[in-house]
Amino acid sequence: MYEGVVQDLIDELGRLPGVGPKSAQRIAFHLLAAEPADVRRLVTALTEVKDKVRFCAVCGNVSEDELCRICRDARRDPTVLCVVEEPKDVVAIEKTREFRGRYHVLGGAISPIDGVGPDDLRTRELMTRLADGVVTEVIIATDPNLEGEATATYLARLLRPMGLRVTRIASGLPVGGDLEYADEITLGRAFEGRRLLDV
Repeated sequence: MYEGVVQDLIDELGRLPGVGPKSAQRIAFHLLAAEPADVRRLVTALTEVKDKVRFCAVCGNVSEDELCRICRDARRDPTVLCVVEEPKDVVAIEKTREFRGRYHVLGGAISPIDGVGPDDLRTRELMTRLADGVVTEVIIATDPNLEGEATATYLARLLRPMGLRVTRIASGLPVGGDLEYADEITLGRAFEGRRLLDV
């Protein structure tokens, strides 16, 4: 334990996701040894992100404007909507350059253990977006874990009566992976999602 502001800094850093006590201590002492100008840049970046960044009024993605760049892009296909858990998922999908539709960010996943239910997510906003009939397909791209699967199942049951095509992204083996190291669920999904080889 350290005294005063040093311990306060370690405690605050330790509250960040993925930062344990040892990492928090290392970061704190790195900041103490850093040039004052470097620390000021970090403080400015943190302050600006809290002051300037908000969530898109349409999809819930992060944006500095009322609408994010994807919702402003008229070239995006308005008939296909990809539902994701968090804004970081939008970035991951965009990096593939495979999807040209629009997004809806739920703001999390259903997790009864954590007290997160469907009403805690942006499901009402999703239903409002789908009400005008423009969207014909909803791609559910939640994480392939227990919470993501529960969310996908909930959304599929909610959306199917609307006559929409509801699809789920495939999951399976990573490129470069070995079968012997794959868990049973991943390997099972790889078999379920198999496709015809065009030779």
